[in-house]
Amino acid sequence: MDLELSVREKELAAKGRDFCDQVLVPLELIADEHGEVPMERRAAIRQAVRDWGLAGINHSKENGGLGLTMVEQTVIEEQLGRVTNGLWSCVWRPPVSLKFGTAAQKRDYLQPSCHGERRGCFAITEPNAGSDPRQVETTAVRKGDRWLLNGEKWFVTSYNASDFIIVHAHVDNDPNKPTLFLVDKPAKGMTHLRSPKFMHNFAFDHAELRFENVEVPADRMLGDVGQGLELTKDWFVEARLQIASHALGAAIRAAEIANDYATNRVQFGKPIRDFQAIEFMLADMAVEIFAAKSMLYRVAWEIDRKIDRKLIHGRASALKLFCSEMAGRVIDKALQILGGRGYMRESPLERLYRDIRVDRIWEGTSEIQRLVVAGQIRKRGFDVYSGWE
Repeated sequence: MDLELSVREKELAAKGRDFCDQVLVPLELIADEHGEVPMERRAAIRQAVRDWGLAGINHSKENGGLGLTMVEQTVIEEQLGRVTNGLWSCVWRPPVSLKFGTAAQKRDYLQPSCHGERRGCFAITEPNAGSDPRQVETTAVRKGDRWLLNGEKWFVTSYNASDFIIVHAHVDNDPNKPTLFLVDKPAKGMTHLRSPKFMHNFAFDHAELRFENVEVPADRMLGDVGQGLELTKDWFVEARLQIASHALGAAIRAAEIANDYATNRVQFGKPIRDFQAIEFMLADMAVEIFAAKSMLYRVAWEIDRKIDRKLIHGRASALKLFCSEMAGRVIDKALQILGGRGYMRESPLERLYRDIRVDRIWEGTSEIQRLVVAGQIRKRGFDVYSGWE
């Protein structure tokens, strides 16, 4: 087993870090002050993503992307995770479900999304449906050559940066027929209710939408009737790896800041890292990061080896669970080491502290991840997590 990154992987990691430091980090305080990236800056950021060669990192060259392996994507995403305010979202990853579209859908949605000419957001969560997608109340009813969508969606991330929405609905109000639909903005009958404020500030918004007899042409159904949940699961696996990567990057940045501060901050005549209380916190942070990084790259490597899809789903849940909770612990310790300076809004640690909390909630709460892990053990045995395949 070769655990060394290739020359290309190291180059991609360096590119991700340089892009983060040179393009995204200077936007942190701006995004935090405004609550999101100001509209007048967005076009320049999109062009920067293209110029740096980071457009469409999660899709094949055939579909307009870069054709990167999962390990190659992960080395980039880890570095992007160092930035605060969700600014990593500026480096777009078109929804993975689009690769299952028709040739026309790939031409009209996926390829221009990879190039940054279009952008899609995903609408699945509802007032009464979060962890349990079978509770979705948004319906799709066929009427001639069109579908009529009715329902309400919450937490539609990056709505105001997108020009189309992938809507998860139940055909004929049947929870056994979850189906995805491509809805272009603006759409008659679709209302943007509001974009509420959250604990963190984010590059773009998280909208609430209402659909009232929104007409969708039949050729805008993505996949087949009843296939929506399966396509969503593929998206969840990718999203959970992305969250794990970002959590790791955030934890590393926090640890680096704390380590530097502990080295240079002198109290009682010596650097505070010389006090065992601080030294042990740094040691615990390092061990947690080491474990998370090992876990992350193993799962990415296994995806590239195309091991069993259900096994990957189970391990991605374990990965997201561990990395999101690990980052919370590491960043909390880092902020404690900096004391009052870490608690100031101008400190990256304060922003990271707010940012990282949502990683234990979105794309499946920690509790849902534990259910997935427990289910895998029940069905397949403990070797799912203690073995190799």
